[in-house]
Parts: sequence; C-alpha cells; structure tokens
Amino acid sequence: MNGAAATLAIDAGQTSVKLRLRSGDRAAEWSAPGIRTDGPLLPQLAAVVDRAVADGRTFERLALGVSGLESSHAEAAELLERYRPGGVRSVHIAHDSVSAFLGALGDERGAVVAAGTGVVALAVGRTEVARVDGWGHLIGDAGSGYWIGRAGLDAVMRAHDGRGHPTALTGHVAADFPDLERAYLELQADPDRVRRTAGYAPAVTAAAAAGDRVAAAILDGAGRELALSALAGLRRTGEADAERPRVRGIGGVFAAPALAAAFIRAVRADHPGADVAVGESNPLDGAGLLPEVAATSALAARIATAGT
Repeated sequence: MNGAAATLAIDAGQTSVKLRLRSGDRAAEWSAPGIRTDGPLLPQLAAVVDRAVADGRTFERLALGVSGLESSHAEAAELLERYRPGGVRSVHIAHDSVSAFLGALGDERGAVVAAGTGVVALAVGRTEVARVDGWGHLIGDAGSGYWIGRAGLDAVMRAHDGRGHPTALTGHVAADFPDLERAYLELQADPDRVRRTAGYAPAVTAAAAAGDRVAAAILDGAGRELALSALAGLRRTGEADAERPRVRGIGGVFAAPALAAAFIRAVRADHPGADVAVGESNPLDGAGLLPEVAATSALAARIATAGT
C-alpha cells in the first residue's frame, strides 16, 4: 500500500473516540462518544465509521486502536468486507495498548503506560511483548481515572463515617449528592457509572493542588500503581536489563503534576538511569502508524490486518 493512501485512523476509548483522516499533506480530526467495553465492539466501531462515510469522508486504509479489544482478526475481516465497496483496501486493528505504544515510542523498545478512564501498559523488547493491566474497572485499571475517582468517593464516605480523615472532596461530592448516604444507590443505577465515577478524578487533582492531603495521597498512590505496571512490563520483556530503559506515561491522568511526579519518582527509584517522561504521545498518532509496522517487528503479531 502506498504511503500516500488516505487513512482513517481511530483511537476508540471509553471516554471518547478520536478520528483523523489523513490524505497526503491534508488532515482533519474530529471526535465521537466513547465506546462501551462491556458490549459487542464491532457494531460500535462500525457506527463510528458509518458516520464518517455518511459525512462524505473517503479513505483507502482503516486503522483502529481499540480499548477492550480481544479477538481482532474477525473484526478486521468484517470491517473490510463492510467498507470494501466504498474503496477501502485494508483494515488494521489492534488493542489500544499497541497504538498507544506506537504513538509514544514508535517501533522501538521500552514501556508505555496509557491512562485515561482506564489504563493499560505495553512493554516491547527485542522479541517479547508484554501487556500489563487493562483488565477493566472491576479487576484492574490501577491508577486510572476511574481508580482515582473511585478512591475520591471512597475517601468522602470514609470521612462521612468517621473511618477516615476529613477532605475537601466532601464538598464537591455533596454538591452532586446532598444525601451522601444515597450516593451509592444512584451510582449503581447509572448505566454510565464508569465514566461518571472517573469524572471525579479532576476534583481529586484540584483538591491535591489546593493542599488536601487525602487527595494528594490518592494521586501519589495512582502514580506508584502506574509505575508498577511499567516496571513489570520491563521485567517481562528483558528491558529491565537495558542500560537506559525507555518509559513513557501518556493519557489524561498524567496531566496531574503530582501524579506525574510520583510516576517518574517510582520508575527512577527502580531504574535511576531510566529515560522516563510523561505526556509525549497521542494514541491517535499510533493508530495511524498501525499500517506501517514492519512484519519483522515484535509488535506485528499484535496487529490484525485484512486486505493489502
């Protein structure tokens, strides 16, 4: 496929879906509501692409990094069959950990932690690839926006009960739930409870910046959890033995300075010479790179491709 082929790149996350259509030197970007990882993904992805087609967008390659994706080969084949009549010649689809990695480090070695509403880490060595976490809000996603938001709500209820220290977060949560003792009932009944819970993460960040020690401890814990995922990935791929392993933290939660500092501090406590940085990627860039990954790359086996 010629590098000049028009490519529709999609970063499909739980909070939002970001799209970029690139044709030659021209590019256009827009967004759509996030996907639900607790339901079938293919109809949701097709709906996003259908809207792009309905808006008059034309493209030859479709490249998708998708949160919650497990079996991607069938999805790639079905999407190609669906859009081939409109001129699509190839579909490239991978878990969003792969597109996040490519957006941060390209086809190189190291570990990338992508943290928004959820979180997933991917580490790539010379021949090995290791995914860490990304197991959803029920049994994973440690350090994610959901994890932070839930920890904030937990801290408020602990303070309310007398089990924990007072926190400025109480006022913020009480503005949404005047009767705190009924908050859990409303949240449980909300079908959008994951994003709603993650929506409290900015309040935790603001409270920490204002000096709230409870909120600061939550962000510090989140940063350490995210570092733990990166370090586990380095060990599993042999990159922990590198002289200067590369580690990147990307996604919305790293916009919190206290969390970013805790992440960097925890990585360097284990690897003092690590090349570690935050905020230096856009997973949408990585989705656009999926068609360019070489067949010899350790990542190639993680990308499902249909067409040529």
